[in-house]
Amino acid sequence: MTAEFFSDRLLDGEHVLWSGQPARGLSLRNRDVFLIPFSLLWCGFAVFWTFSAGRMNAPWFFVAMGCLFVCMGLYFVFGRFLFDAWLRSDMRYAVTNLRILIMRPEPFGRFTALALDRLPAVDLSERVDGSGSIRFGAPAPLWGNRGWTDMTPALDPTPQFLMIDDARRVFDLIQEKARKSATA
Repeated sequence: MTAEFFSDRLLDGEHVLWSGQPARGLSLRNRDVFLIPFSLLWCGFAVFWTFSAGRMNAPWFFVAMGCLFVCMGLYFVFGRFLFDAWLRSDMRYAVTNLRILIMRPEPFGRFTALALDRLPAVDLSERVDGSGSIRFGAPAPLWGNRGWTDMTPALDPTPQFLMIDDARRVFDLIQEKARKSATA
């Protein structure tokens, strides 16, 4: 099924060896250990600020800024999980005999193709159930200057297969095909 999404993107002589999608639904990551408490503090303070400014008849600017920060806080607490799940719901991945293909649909559409014979460092992070993520490139630092991608992994500019089933099998397939491509 997923392979059909790439039919118009395949090169001559190229065929799909594996295709898949990220897991659906909400997902927690390691960095959420820090982001969840921070987001709760942020949102709590923003609500307190806005409520206090309203009760003390502060100028409208203070209340408006408080409302803006409350909205940001709500995104930090809840919205980022929902947004990431929504983005992942239509993402597609494929490994062909020549390339790695990643398709993210609009409104943040992006198509990425990586040649197997020129892959950057490939990193596997695997969970106990066999699912996991494969990153094609250097891992991002825990706290970086990456903007919204710190909170929305589906927007991370580093190509990756996020939360796929049987990640080790796919990783091994990529390693095998990359080795054969490099020696050919």
